[in-house]
Amino acid sequence: MIDYSDTPLSAVSLDKIRARHALLEPHVLRTPVTELVSPRFAPLLGGGRIFLKLEAMQVTGTFKPRGALSVGMQIPEASKAAGITAVSAGNHAIAAAWVAARMGVSAKVVMLSTANAFRRERVAMLGAEMVMIEGGAAAFAEAERLEKDEGRYFIHPYEGPFTTLGSAGVGLEFAEQVPDLDAVVVSIGGGGLVSGVAAAIKQINPNCKVYGVEPTGANSMQQSLAAGKPVKLDVINTMADSLGAPGAMPFSFKVCAAYLDEVVTVTDDEICAGSVLFQEEGKLGVEPAAGAALAAVFGPLRARLQGARVGVVVCGSNIDAASYMAVLTRGQPAVAALLT
Repeated sequence: MIDYSDTPLSAVSLDKIRARHALLEPHVLRTPVTELVSPRFAPLLGGGRIFLKLEAMQVTGTFKPRGALSVGMQIPEASKAAGITAVSAGNHAIAAAWVAARMGVSAKVVMLSTANAFRRERVAMLGAEMVMIEGGAAAFAEAERLEKDEGRYFIHPYEGPFTTLGSAGVGLEFAEQVPDLDAVVVSIGGGGLVSGVAAAIKQINPNCKVYGVEPTGANSMQQSLAAGKPVKLDVINTMADSLGAPGAMPFSFKVCAAYLDEVVTVTDDEICAGSVLFQEEGKLGVEPAAGAALAAVFGPLRARLQGARVGVVVCGSNIDAASYMAVLTRGQPAVAALLT
């Protein structure tokens, strides 16, 4: 695993973000933006407006291919024969398998044993081999072993300048599609998405606030920013598995410390309520990680977003029907409290 702790912030300058976006653009989608118009919401935000960046419509169903392919483009030719490896609760594994298939290399991805069957099936469809491991720390250790023993190139799920440069395309496009946003709200797992979005948005429009959102039981970035250094969590406690990273990493933390205005947290019940609101008001079926961002808009961030033009990154939609129904069932009773 490459250590990016000494990589300077200039590695994700606006010029480099634009150059990387141009390289990736032929391979990933420029996802659409739509305004979320609802008579239920308008009074709550004092006339504010919500714009959704639909990364749930990206190839593989999440933003992840942007960063994974950005890293994949850096693999030396001599290393391609050994293939790639990755660690994931599901979405990054799908993206890494997609990258490997596009590049014509093999993939052996390490997945957490809690990854649901839907995501495992998607990885298998793309031709990757899976290694199931219990616990985030053990999963990363196995990926490091594969990197060392088999020579596989490790595509980290959220760390490093090329991951951030890839995901920065989300922010770059959003700023072009809705150029006068007052705030952007982004869910945080390990920090790969939010670091890129924040770096792009802040360098284009320094006055636009960028807020990160974590589950109360998996708030490693919030704790890291408070401590002034990356923090690892001893316990992860959230049903939003895409947001359950074991801790922050040096480079993504450095970018967040420079460009992210604040991290707020939401409970699992609020996350599920956010998914209900996406379904009922936006007519969108999303995974809990995306529900977290909308929950934050009407929960901890509501007072700060009065009258604002708010961008929300809808990060993904990889969820099976049975799990989705369970999320909606849990979230329905929590909607009233969230909107009160």
